[in-house]
Amino acid sequence: MGLNWKEINSIADLQDIWENSLEQPAVFFKHSTRCSISSMALRAFERNWISDDIQLFFIDLIANRDVSNLLAELSKVEHQSPQIIVTNNKTVVFTDSHGTIDAEKVQNLIK
Repeated sequence: MGLNWKEINSIADLQDIWENSLEQPAVFFKHSTRCSISSMALRAFERNWISDDIQLFFIDLIANRDVSNLLAELSKVEHQSPQIIVTNNKTVVFTDSHGTIDAEKVQNLIK
């Protein structure tokens, strides 16, 4: 991975991050390591991301399906892969999936 992702490997980690999204926006990237479309979306996102101010969170769907399921429940956003979910104040402010995931859109939204 080319960016400074914080990988979420447990439900406890996700719950802490979700609670802390009251203080700052959070960007979650749900990725399937078995899917070429997901790999392409991840590479494109990383190639176009330029902000260092926002914490990026990465969920490996194959290794951490329970974490992905909890994010879907907390955010009330139906699971897709690949998927990006942006939250602020524990509220989803943006979501996208597959080929429409765009780092520039996310950065412009958060500014």
